[in-house]
Amino acid sequence: MNSLRERIAVARGDKKADIVLKNGQVVNVFSGEIYPANVAIYKQHIAAVGDYEGEEEIDLNGRYIVPGFIDSHCHIESTFLTPAELARAVVPHGTSLIVSDPHEIANVLGVAGINYLLEASQNIPLDIFFTVPSCVPSSDMETSGGRVSESDIVSLLKNERVLKLGELTNFPNVISGKKEVLEKIEPVCDLGLGIEGHAPGLTGKQLNAYISAGITSDHETTTLDEANEKLKLGLQIFVREGSSAKNLEALLPAIKPANSRFFCFCTDDMYPADLANGHMDNILKKAVGLKLDPLIA
Repeated sequence: MNSLRERIAVARGDKKADIVLKNGQVVNVFSGEIYPANVAIYKQHIAAVGDYEGEEEIDLNGRYIVPGFIDSHCHIESTFLTPAELARAVVPHGTSLIVSDPHEIANVLGVAGINYLLEASQNIPLDIFFTVPSCVPSSDMETSGGRVSESDIVSLLKNERVLKLGELTNFPNVISGKKEVLEKIEPVCDLGLGIEGHAPGLTGKQLNAYISAGITSDHETTTLDEANEKLKLGLQIFVREGSSAKNLEALLPAIKPANSRFFCFCTDDMYPADLANGHMDNILKKAVGLKLDPLIA
């Protein structure tokens, strides 16, 4: 209560902030503006934006102040890093939150692997949220080290950092209505939660059938026509630009001011050699270099 009261006092201007970022250019994604302002920080919270004084004042000399970047879909395992080391790599590049589908570790260790990542990602300077792997094992023909059942899915979704069901890679069985897949989907739909898609090349009635299962997004879109069709059907398009696939340049023409809220960027898989050179900041730089409005990016 005292910390909240003090933060309000900072915002009123009655108390100095811990840190004030001065002479910066605030990129306001709410109003669609860029303007000069100071940012007052108190106990790890942004208390206010405006004219404030701080115990410590950092002169930004006109640098931009932007919201933290979000990687909307990734697999931590591809980085070969623990969550703490991943934070050390990406936070300096402006990434503040990632959403990870831990299906790789789950295929080896099952629920124990997911719980490890949940525990290892606590109390680090990067917010990590998760989706529940939907296809572990990936198919009946695969011998895997772990399984994630429908009861495991429901249990994991009770964790506040587990947001939704992870990518349904087994799209043929979704479209054909296979019982084992639908048993995993139904409880998620009953909870009113999202389901990430994996729909490479799907079109027409097959795409309609897949979406009717409750799919809310797709990161496997690779062509402009594909993006436009999926967008018309209500899918959120995760524009992938990682190590294993780069779709930004092909999909960028689909992004317009009127529909930009239905697009976001993701890496999917990011390898250490690429991660050493940047993260989401590189994707935004590339998008802006390809003439996407910086405020939309």
